[in-house]
Amino acid sequence: MNSFTKAIGFAAVGAWTTLGTTAAQAADDVTLQLKWVTQAQFAGYYVAQDQGFYEEEDLNVTIKPGGPDIAPAQVIAGGGADVVLDWMPSALASREKGLALVNIAQPFKSSGMMLTCRKDAGIKSPDDFKGKTLGVWFFGNEYPFLSWMSQLGIPTDGGEDGVTVLKQGFNVDPILQGQAACVSTMTYNEYWQIIDAGLTSEDLVVFKYEDQGVATLEDGMYVLEENLSDPAFEDKMVRFVRASMKGWKWAEENPDEAAMIVLDNDASGAQTEEHQKRMMGEIAKLTAGSNGALDPADFERTVESLLSGGSDPVITANPGEAAWTHAITDKALN
Repeated sequence: MNSFTKAIGFAAVGAWTTLGTTAAQAADDVTLQLKWVTQAQFAGYYVAQDQGFYEEEDLNVTIKPGGPDIAPAQVIAGGGADVVLDWMPSALASREKGLALVNIAQPFKSSGMMLTCRKDAGIKSPDDFKGKTLGVWFFGNEYPFLSWMSQLGIPTDGGEDGVTVLKQGFNVDPILQGQAACVSTMTYNEYWQIIDAGLTSEDLVVFKYEDQGVATLEDGMYVLEENLSDPAFEDKMVRFVRASMKGWKWAEENPDEAAMIVLDNDASGAQTEEHQKRMMGEIAKLTAGSNGALDPADFERTVESLLSGGSDPVITANPGEAAWTHAITDKALN
């Protein structure tokens, strides 16, 4: 072999080596669909991206914000995401309708959902709901409320012995404008919108779903069941959950810094530093106590609540362990 041939040979080997190295280092793509707009409710994922936790797991993660017209179940059904964040009532309702969603991780241990009422509307306890108008979120968020009313034996079709359900937008206008005695709020968001609008905590009475024994799991990670049979997809989800939970624990320990990372990712410019820092402080209370693995007892409590929907239950049968798995968290966290 002459020197020219050797040079070509070495160049070819070098080129293939470079290509091989590049191919080996190519990160796996993951698309995450959020349940709502960019805010501290999703801080763990933005932190994992910002702090390089996804990169460390060889992942290229795209985080897609949600909104009032975006249903995570529809997005994943249409192939627009690998994993979605959803509340379990909505996910189980979707599963019963034929979209086989599976919970692979549960960063939120506690529920932040509340019904916030004006004291001057004459409400001191759930017994006082009768004859009142209550603001309720829909698009899957109504299920815990309907289950609660069913357990209380209060009809939701109006009348003196029932409640009138006002389909509430994702704001608190009805309680501020006197259209409803109570509205749906989250501990970390809408409650503070009421306070910021001029009412005080002394003007209000809150009923936390957690305290009423009707709390259902929120903000779990869900994937399509069929994808879990693919070892490559499973491995990708193991790495995604591991990095995401690392992000969540970092956010719990560094709430102010996490809030600023969220702000950096808010393309709308609608969020404020004060609101996001306050929200992150409340969110940390909900993720505390979870390492990411779903507690089967929490799952059963959620299912029991959903099945108790009277004549119109959210789901008609317990989906059992088919609706969740520890396969991902067992590998990600141990």
